[in-house]
Amino acid sequence: MARIAKKEKSDGLYRAILTLRDEEEVYNFFQDLCTVTELRAMEQRFDVAVLLNEGMIYNDILERTGASSATISRVNRSLAFGHGGYETYFDRRDAADGGKQK
Repeated sequence: MARIAKKEKSDGLYRAILTLRDEEEVYNFFQDLCTVTELRAMEQRFDVAVLLNEGMIYNDILERTGASSATISRVNRSLAFGHGGYETYFDRRDAADGGKQK
């Protein structure tokens, strides 16, 4: 997957996210930044990533989340060939949970 070129992105957004201190601040920030539809789409993709990481199959994910097969496939490609963002999260979550997840 191609990275967003430096000139194509604004570091300001990413830096702003890093200043947020707790879940409520993050939630409020994203509520202000995104439409409900955008938030739901991101939440759905994240849910799909969690379920794929747990080994759930496409049909069960589709049934559970309502995500299209195209969305599930896109998330699966990000898990397999992305930039490691999901992997970083899963590794840190698992370390914090003492390996209870998955």
